[in-house]
Amino acid sequence: MSASAIFVLDLKGKVLICRNYKGDVDMAEIDHFLPLLMQQEEEGLFSPVLSHGNVHFLWIKHSNLYLVATTNKNSNASLVYSFLYKLVEVFTEYFKELEEESIQDNFVVVYELLDELMDFGFPQTTDSKILQEYITQEGAKLEVAKSKVPTTVTNAVSWRSEGIKYKKNEVFIDVIESINVLVNANGSVMSSDIVGSIKLKTMLSGMPELRLGLNDRVLFSLTGRDKGKTVAMEDVKFHQCVRLSRFESDRTISFIPPDGESELMSYRINTHVKPLIWIESVIEKFSHSRVEIMVKAKGQFKKQSVANNVEVRVPVPSDADSPKFKTSTGHAKYVPEKNLVVWTIKSFPGGKEFLMRAHFGLPSVENDEKEGKPPITVNFEIPYFTVSGIQVRYMKIIEKSGYQALPWVRYITQSGDYQLRTNI
Repeated sequence: MSASAIFVLDLKGKVLICRNYKGDVDMAEIDHFLPLLMQQEEEGLFSPVLSHGNVHFLWIKHSNLYLVATTNKNSNASLVYSFLYKLVEVFTEYFKELEEESIQDNFVVVYELLDELMDFGFPQTTDSKILQEYITQEGAKLEVAKSKVPTTVTNAVSWRSEGIKYKKNEVFIDVIESINVLVNANGSVMSSDIVGSIKLKTMLSGMPELRLGLNDRVLFSLTGRDKGKTVAMEDVKFHQCVRLSRFESDRTISFIPPDGESELMSYRINTHVKPLIWIESVIEKFSHSRVEIMVKAKGQFKKQSVANNVEVRVPVPSDADSPKFKTSTGHAKYVPEKNLVVWTIKSFPGGKEFLMRAHFGLPSVENDEKEGKPPITVNFEIPYFTVSGIQVRYMKIIEKSGYQALPWVRYITQSGDYQLRTNI
């Protein structure tokens, strides 16, 4: 079972808009939501599901809004939450920013969307590109749209319209990997993994069939071609266009792609990752006097690769003042509202080392409050490079008209949750 009703509330718990799908839950029950939430916050609890009698509230917060689904059955919670996040995604596609004002300015469109996105408590058409074909933000068009629903809604291929034409047929493939690393104060890697996604920008005419080949370890072992670098992907999640039965039988990624931009798949690789940008820090705190910080950054990736827009964020005491910096490259600045020094390096070649020194004054009267020890965090992006070694081996494009199409592939590695703990 799924949701009985969907509500959009402001931060005070006032209902901005709602849709009752099943009529089996009293709509006045929503008045209990915010008091229950505030009671939990006072008790130091934070639960994604709240209950009042036999009514359950499944909720998420986005910007200055609460999106709440109600049910009195043992519903599929993961389905409801997936729908709520999809709701945010669709509204953001329509209104650019999803907040209280955008809901109030677009009541008619929001009602139309709530009607199409869910029926009798079950998700229906949730692809914003398809919805935009017949639910538009121009009121005049809404009247006309009712008479003609696009074939995509009733089609087997609900994510792509028929009759798409391009002068030049191309598909752009982005393989993007984010590295999550946690290093302790002694320099040991405590946890690391890679989260990847393959994104497409498809500009193809007609209804093409695409087949994507990766250096997938399971595929290579199935076909007895266990040669060269292969990758063992876990937690693989596909766009709805991928034929799952085909993938499960012979690991072929076969699909009719959505038009324009989409995320084809995401994956995780649970492996030991050597930090690509290694940080060594010495932070010396002299009571009632000063703090001296020395940070050394080293690129531990191939010399031919370059990390762009590197940001090293170093925490400093909240009562520090009078900053002075010296860097071997890039520039450092003090961000007092976040108690951070941000060292920015536009271009960081592999194998290079750079140094930053900072000096801060401390007040003569010491702060009694004990401060935490936030870690150093690093942001970066390395183009034309993947840590896992994943490769697009081929992209076959088959269309009945027989046109030639060009696939383009780009690899990017970027920082995810990249933290290095300090002694001070």
